[in-house]
Amino acid sequence: MHEDRYNDLKKKIKADFSVIDEKYEKDEERHQEIETIEFNGPLGLMKTEWITRPKVLDKKTTYSNRVGGDVSVEYIYSEDEVTHTFKIYKKEGSIWQEISADSFV
Repeated sequence: MHEDRYNDLKKKIKADFSVIDEKYEKDEERHQEIETIEFNGPLGLMKTEWITRPKVLDKKTTYSNRVGGDVSVEYIYSEDEVTHTFKIYKKEGSIWQEISADSFV
């Protein structure tokens, strides 16, 4: 989903439904930012996540062919390009169940 389309959807959620919680988290370890909105939607309690992370340019794996050898993975991230992921969940009991974003929009 494009960022402009997400912003339109966010405005529509805030206008049409009652927002329960809205938060923004920055995870330095995983190199991502997560914007979360919880609201009472058409399917009950729902939550959206907008995840922004830098584009992975390269992935380097170092290992040895010895038994019990150490394996490490190093990611190289772009400094100016980012990727976005949109997820939507509905609450069933005490668990958040992910639903297809295409069926919501």
